[in-house]
Amino acid sequence: MAQEIKDLIAKIQQEGIQVAQAQAGQIKSTAESDSLKIIAQAKQEAQKIIEQAHLQAKKLEDSTRADLKQAGRDLLINLRQEIAAMLDRLIKLELRQVLTAEELSKIIAVLIKNAPLSLGSQIIVSLNKQDKDKLEQGFLKQLVEETKKTIVLKSADGIDSGFIISFDAGKSIFDFSDQALSDYISGCLKPQLNKILSPG
Repeated sequence: MAQEIKDLIAKIQQEGIQVAQAQAGQIKSTAESDSLKIIAQAKQEAQKIIEQAHLQAKKLEDSTRADLKQAGRDLLINLRQEIAAMLDRLIKLELRQVLTAEELSKIIAVLIKNAPLSLGSQIIVSLNKQDKDKLEQGFLKQLVEETKKTIVLKSADGIDSGFIISFDAGKSIFDFSDQALSDYISGCLKPQLNKILSPG
C-alpha cells in the first residue's frame, strides 16, 4: 500500500509537472507572441514618429525658405525705395545749388524775351522770398524796360528754388520749381535705375 501511495504521488507529481510544463510552454508561447506584437507595434509607432518628424522638418525647412525669400524681396523693395529717395534728395540738392538768383534771372529773361506775343503781356513770376528780393534789386526794372511788358514777381511759400511763370495773369502756368524739375528729372532717371536694380 505504501508503494501504491508512492506511485500515486509520483504519478500526481509527474502529471503536475507535465501540466506545469504545458502551461509554462503555453505562457512562454503567448509571451513570445505578445512580445512580437509589442515589438511590431513599437516599430510602427517609431516609424510614425520618424515620418512625422521628417514631415515637420520639411515644413519647417519650407517655411524658413519662404521666410528668407520674402525677407530678400522686402530687402530689395526697401533698398529700391531708399535709393529712389536718395536720388530725389540729390536731385533737389543739385537743383538748389544750380538755380541761384543769378541763373534764375538769366532763364527768366530768356523765357520772357522769347515768349510769343500771343501769350499775353501780364507776366507773373512766383519764386521764394529770397530770390524775389534779389531779382527786384535791378533785374526786374531792366527786364521791364527791355520787354515793355508788365512783370510781377511774387513770393510763394511752396518753392524752395526755381520759379513758376504765367504769361496770362495766372490762368495757366509753366512750372520750373525745384519740385517740378525734380519730378521730371526723377521720371527720366528712375526707369534706368529700376533696370539696374532689377534682379536678373
